[in-house]
Amino acid sequence: MKYLGTPASEGIAIGKVFRYFPYIPVIDPTPVSDEAVEAEGQRYRAAFEQVHGRIETIIEKRAGTEQAEIFQAHLDILEDDTLSDEILEAIAANMNAAQAVDLVYTQYAEVLAAVQDELIAQRAADMMDLRLQLLCALEGKEGADLSQISEPVILVTHDLMPSDTGALDPDMILGIVTEIGGITSHSAIIARSHGIPALFDVENACEKLADGEIVILDARDGILQTEPTAEQFVAYTEKKQQLDQQREEERTYLDVAATTREGDRVSVLLNIGSADEDLDFASHVDGVGLFRTEFLYMGREDLPDEEEQYRLYKKVFEAFAPNPVTLRTLDIGGDKEVRALDLPKEENPFLGNRALRLCFEREEMFLTQLRAVLRASVHGNLKLMFPMVSGLEDLRRAKDLLEKAKEQLRQKGETWNPDLRVGTMIEIPALAVMADLLVKEVDFASIGTNDLTQYTLAVDRVNPAVSHYYQNFNPAVIRLLNYAVTTFRSAGKDISVCGEMGGDRIASVALLGMGIRSLSMGRSSVAAIKKIVCTLDMEQARRSVESACGFATAAEVKSTFQALL
Repeated sequence: MKYLGTPASEGIAIGKVFRYFPYIPVIDPTPVSDEAVEAEGQRYRAAFEQVHGRIETIIEKRAGTEQAEIFQAHLDILEDDTLSDEILEAIAANMNAAQAVDLVYTQYAEVLAAVQDELIAQRAADMMDLRLQLLCALEGKEGADLSQISEPVILVTHDLMPSDTGALDPDMILGIVTEIGGITSHSAIIARSHGIPALFDVENACEKLADGEIVILDARDGILQTEPTAEQFVAYTEKKQQLDQQREEERTYLDVAATTREGDRVSVLLNIGSADEDLDFASHVDGVGLFRTEFLYMGREDLPDEEEQYRLYKKVFEAFAPNPVTLRTLDIGGDKEVRALDLPKEENPFLGNRALRLCFEREEMFLTQLRAVLRASVHGNLKLMFPMVSGLEDLRRAKDLLEKAKEQLRQKGETWNPDLRVGTMIEIPALAVMADLLVKEVDFASIGTNDLTQYTLAVDRVNPAVSHYYQNFNPAVIRLLNYAVTTFRSAGKDISVCGEMGGDRIASVALLGMGIRSLSMGRSSVAAIKKIVCTLDMEQARRSVESACGFATAAEVKSTFQALL
């Protein structure tokens, strides 16, 4: 039988199935008496300390890895006083500790799960992971533990949370199959960081598969093959050997300057989401192509002040100097839970009052960020970028506020880098269509392909029911990208890509063929993209772009670029 899924970490695996069913806590609905409230509070605090200690041990054990960063995020959430205060308040209202933990963590997880930004929505998984750990501690159970795996297997489970991997030996995991998940999930991040093939969204995989059966996992084409024939086994074994050899070769390009065969230098940049993320990777890249600043505003009761923001921005600018850091101003809105803003719920928040639109409404908040960014700019090479710009009116208004922030600093005797460049995200089709006018008013642009694709095709990219309509290689998307890139290149202005397509092997062929010379991505894609830059026949890539713009389907477009790899 052949089952289909979503590739989350490229590769091929052949081996035995090991189905993993994590422990499910049982929550007693019985309230506690007034006399037992204090003891119940102590039970929660003891469970808190147990989980806290376990996470600290994992962070120390995994120091310097992406997994350590994920667990550090867990620790930050666990240490949030607001969560503990609300749990203790619920206990004071006669809930038992398990009920209180379940209530508070589930409420926050549901709010975060509704967020349209995948990276922010992923915090919901963090919340549910911590909920499970605390509940297991309250029951006196060990919780998730995959240390029982003693031979290489293909791990099959409903979902894989970070805590599930705490005792996991990556050498024992040939591949990962889950029933849910996404390419930006922690499971995907961990799989990619260890080079483990992963296939998500395989419906009812735990029910369809049996422990010990031999399967083939093809996380390139999104296929899980059960009961493979001898011919399939031989064919996939050869493909796996070729892919393993390709990965080894790609790793040799990690510290190579990305230069085309014609001698054109291509900037390979990082997407980062916090002041501590990937700073150790700075020497392998040409800077930061997308520095998301939302992390400063999430999960807190107050807005970050100018000084706090200044210190964090300064840290990133210094870490990557003299290379550029492209900082995206605040991109939050009605679809994101920011307790300090008390934002009203919206019928369609993804098209609502978010990002730059919200910053216009909360002008002082925006000016605070702009002042902090400007002050920090003297410590590095800043490129300032505005998100969710729908037209030139938005851009001009944002630039006016930037000048206002400069004047406020001038009056205080503060300085900033006078050479900082100002640009915009191109993620709304209206702005891409107006690229010929936009190019005259910015120093650079960066294309957010995730939003541009979903807005162009009118598809919610995080809705599984319509996910097949989300096509990066749709001819309309390719035409729109090509027009924007050609317009900026003709004007001699920088244009880059910081969306998902920037780190995709096949998509990079299209982007390079269009003339893109700056690609931003996650760290796991850097070596592979550098190799493509250094080895790709750019003339063929250019001709393929011309052909693709005349095709009718996404499949035709994708196969055209894939043929060049």
